[in-house]
Amino acid sequence: MRVLMLHNRYRAEGGEERAVANISALLSSRGHEVQLLERSSAGLPQRRAARGLLLGGVDPDEVAAAVRRGRVDVVHGHNLHPLFGWRALAAARAAGARTLLHLHNFRLFCAIAVAYRDGAPCFRCRGSNTLPGVLLRCRGALGEAAVYGAALHRQQSRLYANADRFIVLSKATGDRMHELGLPAERTEVLGNFVPAAEFASDTRAHQGSYALAVGRLVQEKGFDIAIAAARAASVPLIVAGEGPDEGRLRELARGAEVRFTGWVDHRRLSELRAGAAVVLVPSRCEEACPFAALDSLAAGVPVLVSDRGGIPERVPSGSVIAVEDREAWTRALSELWQDPGLRRRRGYGALALAREELSEEGYYNGLMALYGAG
Repeated sequence: MRVLMLHNRYRAEGGEERAVANISALLSSRGHEVQLLERSSAGLPQRRAARGLLLGGVDPDEVAAAVRRGRVDVVHGHNLHPLFGWRALAAARAAGARTLLHLHNFRLFCAIAVAYRDGAPCFRCRGSNTLPGVLLRCRGALGEAAVYGAALHRQQSRLYANADRFIVLSKATGDRMHELGLPAERTEVLGNFVPAAEFASDTRAHQGSYALAVGRLVQEKGFDIAIAAARAASVPLIVAGEGPDEGRLRELARGAEVRFTGWVDHRRLSELRAGAAVVLVPSRCEEACPFAALDSLAAGVPVLVSDRGGIPERVPSGSVIAVEDREAWTRALSELWQDPGLRRRRGYGALALAREELSEEGYYNGLMALYGAG
């Protein structure tokens, strides 16, 4: 099968870029021909970004040409904003390809993609009614907020019309998107996978010497919850990542045994995870299927995750905590920290679940069904 991946890279790279790379590598390893057509928002002039958003993409003829030249069977779209847009899918369809749109976040409905503001999940923008996001200036200045609001309003129905199937990462996220207008009859759940080479052969959680929290340092990720729990439970904590909330978090961590590593590459992050007793994922926003949790399961490390979004669907029982229940976070962390035997059992459970539900084979079979569905 010949597949064309479309992806507009974000200014700050994250899990979606990794997912695109993982899927492309998996397909190539199974003998499929994969092309990757990418654009990047890094350094993109505002005027060109606005033009792409309002027009529904620029240069759709390039997509059509790539489909014809490569005799592409499936065009698999990821983030299409701002430079691909709905016109890329329309052009791919007109050139004879099947089209899929992979929704890694709430970008289809929310100008900032995370559906979060004022300390809580936010779904004020419902379907194509994007006026709340404009009035609240979720993108910052009124001009940029207005451009995004108008673009999302115009593009939704056209994206619906030009995608044969939609992929969401969790049932919870899919249900939320259906409430916002995503066609349920053309939507399938296919959560992220972890490459086979990244699975641990055994758990070492009972030997772990710290708790670990990973990700972009922003309020919606809940790092302050992790810091408070670690302080109260007297557990050393490593925070791996960078972001605009770092200064505030460092102040909160003053006097506690918390170390900030800044940005680390994938190899170093794997090393940090291998030495962890537990990984904390206290997201306040409704994340669909974050690698911070999945990678930990595949490494045989117990996780404690928030009860929001799709994360609870992918973790063992006993791992989910109400996000703002500070005492519950402290109790759960303390219980694991003080009992190496429990950590070992939870680590084995994490690894067993990952092998069953996060495998390349399961993901590949699900993707092939989507690529070949009528």
